[in-house]
Amino acid sequence: MNQADVVALLLRLVLGVVMIAHGLNHWRGGGRIAGTARWFTGLGLRHGVLQAWMSVVTEIGAGVLLLAGLLTPLACAAVISVMLVAGLLAHRPNGFFVFKEGYEYVLTLAVVSLALAVLGPGDTSLDEAAGIQLTGWAGFGVALGVAVVATAGLLATFWRPQPAPAATPSPESLEQEAS
Repeated sequence: MNQADVVALLLRLVLGVVMIAHGLNHWRGGGRIAGTARWFTGLGLRHGVLQAWMSVVTEIGAGVLLLAGLLTPLACAAVISVMLVAGLLAHRPNGFFVFKEGYEYVLTLAVVSLALAVLGPGDTSLDEAAGIQLTGWAGFGVALGVAVVATAGLLATFWRPQPAPAATPSPESLEQEAS
């Protein structure tokens, strides 16, 4: 194993465990599926329960594929897509820093996933054993392309943010309008 193989293995293992933990938290954590569904609905996504389950399956599935080093560019695309949705809907309005609920964390996971798609899964992977060699610019293109298309499709199909509630007129403004 050379340095690149060790780096790829380290990235796959850490990213895979993080994604599995994230998916399990959406499923079995504090709010469980119902809480996750309410949160997604609050972000403007329709069919919150479906969104919650899709998130759980995507996160755990991507994590397992990353641990195994199987279909690595597609696993990376799944991570990037989940992070794009989270970044755009939940974190972007809060600025950069994670301690302010910003997009720092999701950006980091997305870029690490993209870098892994370029690097490839390394010699200790099922992709290597199966002869799947989709790395470099091809891995980059597949991971980013699939992620962007999946994210755009999800948002086009399910994202329907509610308009801001109309301001309730104060008694003073009603009196001014009446005069």
